[in-house]
Amino acid sequence: MIVVTTNDIPGYRITQVLGEVMGLTVRSTNFAQGFTAGFRSLGGGEIPEFTKIMYESRNDVMNRMLGEAQNRGANAVVAMRFDTDSIGNFTEVCAYGTAVVIEPLAVPAPPAS
Repeated sequence: MIVVTTNDIPGYRITQVLGEVMGLTVRSTNFAQGFTAGFRSLGGGEIPEFTKIMYESRNDVMNRMLGEAQNRGANAVVAMRFDTDSIGNFTEVCAYGTAVVIEPLAVPAPPAS
């Protein structure tokens, strides 16, 4: 399945718009991750424990969004975006876009010799 952040896909025509699709998760860190990350934050720089959680969260929400798009009969998602928010000590991650059916544009035949 093709997923793009643009409203169209070069070389393809959108033949059907199936509507908005999304994937959502809400995550928290476990005690050990939060404790270790707290110490790391004192020195500044990247906090690998939180980076791992965000990568996993984005992967999960993308898969959920793609599953919803496939269930609707889509073969692409356009205008895909990520959104994040905090709810207390929890982090919400959402991926959303528009499920569409696309077909390749006709390729012109080479000139006859």
